[in-house]
Amino acid sequence: MSFQLSNKRILLGISGGIAAYKTADWTRALRQDGAVVTVMMTESAQRFITPLTLAALSGNKVHTSMFAIADDERLPHIALGRDCDLILLAPATANTIARLAHGLTDDLVSAVVLAAQAKVLICPAMNGVMYRHPATTHNIARLKEYGYTVIPPACGELACGDQGPGRLAEWETVRQEIIAAITPQDLQGKKIMVSAGPTWEALDPVCLLTNRASGKMGYALAAAARRRGAEVIMVSGPSSITPPFGVKVVSVVSAREMHAAIRQWATAMDVIIMAAAVSDYRPSRYEPHKIKKGVTDTSLPLTANPDILRELGEQKKDTRCAPLLVGFAAESLDHLEEGRRKLTDKKLDLIAINDIKAEDAGFAGDNNRVTLLDCHGTVEEMPLLSKEEVAHRILNAILRQL
Repeated sequence: MSFQLSNKRILLGISGGIAAYKTADWTRALRQDGAVVTVMMTESAQRFITPLTLAALSGNKVHTSMFAIADDERLPHIALGRDCDLILLAPATANTIARLAHGLTDDLVSAVVLAAQAKVLICPAMNGVMYRHPATTHNIARLKEYGYTVIPPACGELACGDQGPGRLAEWETVRQEIIAAITPQDLQGKKIMVSAGPTWEALDPVCLLTNRASGKMGYALAAAARRRGAEVIMVSGPSSITPPFGVKVVSVVSAREMHAAIRQWATAMDVIIMAAAVSDYRPSRYEPHKIKKGVTDTSLPLTANPDILRELGEQKKDTRCAPLLVGFAAESLDHLEEGRRKLTDKKLDLIAINDIKAEDAGFAGDNNRVTLLDCHGTVEEMPLLSKEEVAHRILNAILRQL
């Protein structure tokens, strides 16, 4: 369950395209995230998926007509748009997009949108030629001018067998946009850089030095900051996690590559969050060929990598408008004392401390147990929370210092 979607009222408007069948899974997913889902359908949509199916999955009445008076005797095209936090149109066919662009209101979906004051997210889905047609392009541009958010379709094989744009956007992309749309934009206008993931230090073409970091915490921070309106750059070490929608990603491998990327962007940032687990050392020598078994000298000389966080802290005293600096510490002994030491030594504004001995939280899991310390002496000990919620609490602490 997403705490951000809990009890949020989502009005799902379905129009008549083959992708309508996907809305059954989307309805279920929204309810699993805690949202209250109400569905409205065009007449054509009912040819692809039945109102009964969506009523069962949403747990609510499905609305199909402008002329059916609600139980409270309100007109549905007025009541539906007023009783929701967000309207999601998926799939939005070329026909529905054209109706909305020109203010036509001869079906329930278009009438509700025109009468609503809620935020509107539109997910186009259609044949690629139809999507690229100048009329559709013009209509989508007009919808954006109206203030609606249009989530671009995905590329791939379409129902007609063609390849190209026109597939309904992937659910996780849409979910992130829904959360962003209903999240207070309290970081609007701020530029935030987040580092994430591990770094790899190559020993030879096969072997490397690294750590167990998954990148989940850093990716959660980048996604949360973007949802709250920030312009986000994420410098990420190797990770299998899908980058958050709307976040600029700079991919790196080694600590020195991460160091160079962060230096390039640091001075333009309002906030820098160093959530990456950067390798402290690298092999002093890189072997161009795989090291074979039986080598007599098995020692591994190491060279220290740049301490990126310390360098950023040192630069603060020379910069009038230095970014707010947030560090992370993964500790196994005296984690609070170590956190306080790093906060002071590296001239940080805030540090998030992980006790890596905790069995119910850690690198690869979806949950974390974090203690926040700030430069004013404030201590916030969090219970076990999802990394998504931890990210928002860290951002709340950052906001208090901006």
